Amino acid sequence: MDLDSTSLKWEDNIQFWQKLNDIIQQEPVVEKFLPMYGLLQALGIEKDKDFKPDDRMKAILEKAAKNGRDQLLVSAFDSGRADKIAWPDRKWEWVGLVPGSAQFETPAGVDLEARDRWFAQAIVTSPAMFRRTAGAGSLYWLGARDATGAWLDGGKTYKLSIPQPVPGKLFWSVTAYDAQTRSEVQTDQGKAALRSLFELKDVKGSDAVDLYFGPTAPQGQEGRWIKTVPGRGWFAYIRIYGPDKPAFDGTWKPADFVEVK
Repeated sequence: MDLDSTSLKWEDNIQFWQKLNDIIQQEPVVEKFLPMYGLLQALGIEKDKDFKPDDRMKAILEKAAKNGRDQLLVSAFDSGRADKIAWPDRKWEWVGLVPGSAQFETPAGVDLEARDRWFAQAIVTSPAMFRRTAGAGSLYWLGARDATGAWLDGGKTYKLSIPQPVPGKLFWSVTAYDAQTRSEVQTDQGKAALRSLFELKDVKGSDAVDLYFGPTAPQGQEGRWIKTVPGRGWFAYIRIYGPDKPAFDGTWKPADFVEVK
C-alpha cells in the first residue's frame, strides 16, 4: 500500500471530517460520548443527517485539520514533558507515559497528551505494552533524534550500538518508521526491522552489536542494516519482550544513534 497516496490524503484536510462523518453514520451512538457528539453537531456532523459544509465552513475545517495534525505530531515527537526521558544521558524516550494503563488513566483523570502522543505514533494499546515491571509484557522505547539532538534524517547513515545481552526473556527488535506516515519505512529493501529471532539470530556473547540505518549499507554490514529514504525523517522503536530488571533500573541501556560520516 502506498501510504503517501492513501492515508495522508485525508489526515489534514476536509476528507478527515468526511471520514469522521462516515464513522458517525455507521456506528451506534455511545452514551458516554454524548458531549463530543454535541460538539460535532455544531460542525454539521450529526447522526442520520447529511454533512454538507459550505465554503466558509470547509475553510475552517481544513485549517482545523491541519492544525490538529501538527499538534498531534508535536505531542508525538517534540513534547516538553520530562517524564518521557528514559535515561538522563540518552535521547531515548518512554513510549507509554502512563505506565500500566492502556487507556492513559491517572488518579487525576485521563492524560490526554500521553494519549495523543501514542495514537499519533501508533494505533492500538494494551496494558502489557506500557508496563514498567520486570518479567512480563513488552517494553518500547522511542528514538527520533541522534546523539547530538538532531532529528533522524533518511539521507544520512547512522550506527546504533545495542549492548549484549539484551535483558529480555523472549526476544528484542529495532524497527524503523517513517515520521510522516508513522508506518514502517518503505523501500526496495523490503524490510524495516532487525530482530533477535531472525536477522540477528547469530548474535552471541557480551560484545555490543552495531546496527546501521541509512540510504546505503556500509560495506560488509548489509545483514545488519535498514534502508532509509533521503528527504524523509524517521524514528525507531526498540522493543523487548519479557523484559528483565536491567531494562528498568538503568544498568542496561542502548547507545544513541551516531551519524556515520
